[in-house]
Amino acid sequence: MNDLGGKERRFLDALESLFTGAQVDGQSGFINLMRIKRRYFQSLRPQLLQAIDNRARPQTAAREELFDKLYTFFGRYFCESGSIYFRHLPAFAPTYQQVFAAGQDVALSWKTQDLYYVKSDTLIRSMPIILEHPARPDKNLRFYFDASQLQHKQNNEKRELFFQFQQTKQSADGPVLHLEVHYSHKGRKTKIETILKQARKAQPCVRLSEEQLQKACRIFRRQTEADFFIHKDARAFLKEQFDLWMYQYLFRQETIFQEKRIEQLQAIQQTAYDIIDLIAQFEDELRRIWEKPKFVRNVNYVITLDKLPATLLKKLTQHKGAVDQTQEWRELGMVEETFDFGDILKPEPQHKHLPLDTKHFQSMQLEILATLGNLDEVLDGELVHSENWQALNTLRKRYQEKVKTIYIDPPYNTASSEILYKNNYKHSSWLSMIENRIIASLSLMAEESISVVAIDDAEIRYLLKLLDEIFGIENYIGIITSLCNPQGRVADKVSKTSECHILHAKRKEHLGDLRVSKNQEQSQKGVRLMRTGTNSRRHERPLRFYPILCKKSILSMISREEYEKIYDKTLRQFDDSYVNALKNKYEKQGYEFLLPISKNGEYLVWQRTFDRLINEISTYTVREGTIFTPSFKDEVPKTLWSNAQFSNPEHGSELVKNILGKNVSENTAKSIYTIMRFCSMNPSNDLIMDYFAGSGTTAHAVINLNREDGGKRKYVLVEMGDYFHTVLLPRIKKVVYSKDWKDGKPVSHEGVSHCFKYYALEQYEETLRNVHYQDGEQLEIDSAKSPFEQYVFFGDDKLAHACRFAKDDTIEINLQGLYPDVDVAETLSNLLGKSIRRLDENQVTFADGTTEKINPKTMTEKEKLHFLSILKPTLWWGE
Repeated sequence: MNDLGGKERRFLDALESLFTGAQVDGQSGFINLMRIKRRYFQSLRPQLLQAIDNRARPQTAAREELFDKLYTFFGRYFCESGSIYFRHLPAFAPTYQQVFAAGQDVALSWKTQDLYYVKSDTLIRSMPIILEHPARPDKNLRFYFDASQLQHKQNNEKRELFFQFQQTKQSADGPVLHLEVHYSHKGRKTKIETILKQARKAQPCVRLSEEQLQKACRIFRRQTEADFFIHKDARAFLKEQFDLWMYQYLFRQETIFQEKRIEQLQAIQQTAYDIIDLIAQFEDELRRIWEKPKFVRNVNYVITLDKLPATLLKKLTQHKGAVDQTQEWRELGMVEETFDFGDILKPEPQHKHLPLDTKHFQSMQLEILATLGNLDEVLDGELVHSENWQALNTLRKRYQEKVKTIYIDPPYNTASSEILYKNNYKHSSWLSMIENRIIASLSLMAEESISVVAIDDAEIRYLLKLLDEIFGIENYIGIITSLCNPQGRVADKVSKTSECHILHAKRKEHLGDLRVSKNQEQSQKGVRLMRTGTNSRRHERPLRFYPILCKKSILSMISREEYEKIYDKTLRQFDDSYVNALKNKYEKQGYEFLLPISKNGEYLVWQRTFDRLINEISTYTVREGTIFTPSFKDEVPKTLWSNAQFSNPEHGSELVKNILGKNVSENTAKSIYTIMRFCSMNPSNDLIMDYFAGSGTTAHAVINLNREDGGKRKYVLVEMGDYFHTVLLPRIKKVVYSKDWKDGKPVSHEGVSHCFKYYALEQYEETLRNVHYQDGEQLEIDSAKSPFEQYVFFGDDKLAHACRFAKDDTIEINLQGLYPDVDVAETLSNLLGKSIRRLDENQVTFADGTTEKINPKTMTEKEKLHFLSILKPTLWWGE
């Protein structure tokens, strides 16, 4: 192989650094993937150079140009974490203008568009890292990053890492520098110079530069946090950008195209395509893992005691889990210290709504569920502990077009709720996160459903345009502004007192009228029928000018024939003489002839059209000569909600504090009345979803609404933070038991009969830790394909090592080897898109009457093959 020139070495080193990083040891799936990625790159590097030799001879100007242009191009689309996007503006930016010819008037575009934002709780583990010397293995630099003392993050906040010197140790391969890993506190940062001094003092033989130490720290951060962005189609993106770049390069630089020059340019293009294919297949592998449906884990049910038969309750008192259940009720403030679990058999009203959690009665869970009947049908709610994109993707088939209202309150990307992104594009990253999740939710929404997104002014200018593009501007409903802080929060020279809710329909043509509850005063007296103010003159709204008859406070209408004669509908000309004649006619019959007339005698109009009033006339009232509309309990939503109940902190954060009896880190809870209003806009048997669930206010709102009007609304909530177990789940249990709480104690025992399930989903990081890939040396190159474009992971197990085919043609399936708490029935429910009617140890019956075996130990070999065919998307992905 020829010696590398300066530009050639610069490009190959940069490509290897961006694409593969340094050698990393460890057991996690991502490290396994990076290892195979690195070895594959090393195995193909000679073939890549050979292909370049065939296209551009060494030590020629054409070869120097090739590497120089490749370095220029690829350097614009990679960041340090390996994510691929518009990191820098293209060199051809002045002329790179997209013309939207598909009828788009205005389009929104941002740097990280077309990427998945992997909003995940990355688990950081201790690991060794080796910086290889290019020619002297005995000179490799060895590090060990010790994360054993790293405190677990609270509420999934994104915090920076910093490193401290721990010690140096001598190994058989040379000295190893040990560094402690910590989360930064109060802006604390790594002191590179201090670490170097301490390392040299501890072991003088350590020869380490500042640049090398910084590189090792960057690699550690990258290996633990590189799953931040994943491109949805890296191959198409990079090839499109390269073609645009090449086009601009050609027509800015070239005027004459000779055969030799064309060959040189083709060499640049072919080499770029090879590299793009090489890069894209590994990015695609990360995408496939991200997109795969996830296993359901650790399913439990919460059931109020009134739903369980007395014989079962008696049996539960003998179960060992009764002790833990009793202790939980005490900690939740539901029972006194003197309470004994056997007391549930007494006919005390305060006991019937105690929430029993089946996690304490695992050996009896199937027996408990069997008493409920049609299982998923009787459930009032579902809580999912998961990153929300993974949940939406996994639940897609089961809830397809079933959700009627989606309410979300995402992070506002302000100082109090800012996500610490790993790049400098705060708004762009936020938009990617929101776009990914809203698009994923579309297939779950029914045709007549609505979407409500809470936001403040930090991101509303971008969010509104994004939502218009996703739903279509024709499905935009409006923005409802609610008072959220009467005192105001001073920012940018104005006092912020409100927040916004952006409403869109899935299909507005399928959406009926939206209604919300009126306040008490409005409900009692109704609204005056005569219209005043703008557009209230007779000539402005002619179809709302007509007489109403009144005799002894009973209203009636003139005939339609007489109504038609009042004016010419085509010309909109009024026949005042006919109106006067009609007035005389009915007054002689003892009727009061009522017309919309102002105090100064000017003709106005009514609030309703003639046709609408005909159907509603019996519900109108007359008081002191004035007609009032019916005193409806609801009304069309207005764009301003200023009632104090929407802003009172007692209805938000203070409410959560009173329920739990303590301050919680989730201190920005919405007023429950705000969410109740949005949840009440659709009929009372709707399914409502919130995939930024936070403290669980949406579930609380649904429960309270059903309490008030006897509705059958159900909820699905998704939350990934630790407060799923510390705030959300306890809150729902407590509001089911009692409507009102103070300092963690029930004010009353006004509970509700309720049943919900909660569970976790397998997460992206867990998949990465469990996947099995072969070593790079074992990869087989398909001679029929270019080595840069074939799918190199085709022969790998991924998660299929959970099943083994023995020599005697028997199949061993061990899903518990992946996750000890895997729930097969729920996983199949999601994969098949069917709700569960009932289940036992060996079989699940779905709502459509079909059944599936769920216990491999009782399956025939043929049944096992069928079982694996259903599970395949969760176990193996690829071509």
